[in-house]
Amino acid sequence: MAMRLIWIYVVSVFAFVATTQADDRPNILFAFADDWGRYASKYAELDGPGTVNDAIKTPNFDRIANEGVVFRNAFVTAPSCTPCRSSLLSGQYFFRTGRAAILQGAIWDPQIPSYPLLLRDSGYHIGHTYKVWSPGTPADAPYGAAEFRYVESGRSFNGFSQAVTRQLVQQNVPIEKTRRDLLDEVVGNFESFLSKREDSQPFCYWFGPTNVHRKWIAGSGKKLWGIDPDSLKGKLPKFLPDVPVVREDFADYLGEAMAFDAALGELIKKLDATGELNNTIIVVSGDHGAPGFPRGKCNLYDFGTAVPLAVRWPKKIPAGRVVDDLVNLMDLAPTFLELGNVEIPEVMTGNSIVPLLKSQDSGQIDPDRTWVITGRERHVAAAREGFTPYPHRALRTKDYLYIVNFRPDRWPMGDPKAVIDDAAQSRDELTNNTFAAFADFDASPTKAWLIENRETEPDYYDLAFGKRPREELFVLKSDPNQIVNVASNQEFAEVKQRLHDQLMAELKRVGDPRVDGNGEHFETPPFAGVP
Repeated sequence: MAMRLIWIYVVSVFAFVATTQADDRPNILFAFADDWGRYASKYAELDGPGTVNDAIKTPNFDRIANEGVVFRNAFVTAPSCTPCRSSLLSGQYFFRTGRAAILQGAIWDPQIPSYPLLLRDSGYHIGHTYKVWSPGTPADAPYGAAEFRYVESGRSFNGFSQAVTRQLVQQNVPIEKTRRDLLDEVVGNFESFLSKREDSQPFCYWFGPTNVHRKWIAGSGKKLWGIDPDSLKGKLPKFLPDVPVVREDFADYLGEAMAFDAALGELIKKLDATGELNNTIIVVSGDHGAPGFPRGKCNLYDFGTAVPLAVRWPKKIPAGRVVDDLVNLMDLAPTFLELGNVEIPEVMTGNSIVPLLKSQDSGQIDPDRTWVITGRERHVAAAREGFTPYPHRALRTKDYLYIVNFRPDRWPMGDPKAVIDDAAQSRDELTNNTFAAFADFDASPTKAWLIENRETEPDYYDLAFGKRPREELFVLKSDPNQIVNVASNQEFAEVKQRLHDQLMAELKRVGDPRVDGNGEHFETPPFAGVP
């Protein structure tokens, strides 16, 4: 009897310790903005003056960066929302996720492990607000079932500038009042999520508003956030026409990023008020570059694949550090699992960045993290005749960007289609209807300007929409805007061959269907009845 009591006591102690350890695991807040490229005031500080980051103010992102770690060189695996998110959820290259590697026609394979569900199975309370996976958030997608969705306070924040402008115009509601209502919606949804967890249960929350995605209200950057478009004069990337309509368009884009940052600030305040702030890992990033601008979304240039990334957790992450290592967002899945004391599935090709987070150092920490691979297959299904994709892969190092366009005969941004002869009608169509022409390039005032001025400004037009050679190579030190392709320059022949071999070896190693099977997997139109 005495031995039995001792055994019960020992078991109880181990159970108590296990529960305490589980309770002590950190919370995870992942703030992930649609279409938000590497634009934050922290990067103006890091990169120096003279870029568009001079115009944006993101105090809450900056706080996370200053009280934790900020990454100079963070990239997505694919500059399109669904493949990027599939990669992030699965911790794998996008091309390893089956039909989840495309936008339209995407289907999630439930056999693929996803980090939120693994955290849930280990005892985490999980949930999200707004967008996680797309298109939509179907019930069979990871993290997508209604039981994980918290939007009781509404979804209006997704149309931030539209909502503020509509209230101002229709009901004369002051801008500050509507802004406050939208931020209260953000807090309300977060509170609803927090209210459903058990006492001391760690949580994993995904905050994914879509307001930074097109479309927004023209002039909203200045009207709502005080961003003067003329302050961008001389600071736009060299492939963007430095004209009033484009400057205003980009100012409006930055304004939506500032709205996202304001919402992030509300989440931080809520965590602070509940006493959870310092036991919560806060990770902030975006799913790819700017929409409706050339060489951004759906492109493998830095303007399309580079994203902001900052992480804060004062208990374990030394503050005030700037990391130069090249990291990929697929690395976040194994990172979250390691921080949550969950075994990382062998199938994940991403590598945890926990050693980078916990290091005391700045600069290059891991000597092996000197490159990343990015790629894309299909964005809009009907962008090209025959529903064909635009397959390309890239290797980005500290010194070079090397791109292979597997089908250079195809239009990278989709088929041109007919451009309406009437100038005014054409401008309206191209500003508002993505499918009017070049459907992999979001409708925008910038898109309309590029097409309308294609005869007088052919260089800008060609950089945005023209066909591309099979190989592209850019020297980043002399060409940070990645405009001058030196792939045919004999001076760089050895560099190009070395990067080509490295890229192909890695793609073969991880089983990219485009290399291991000539891409038939992606050439098949992704419609009903097609496996």
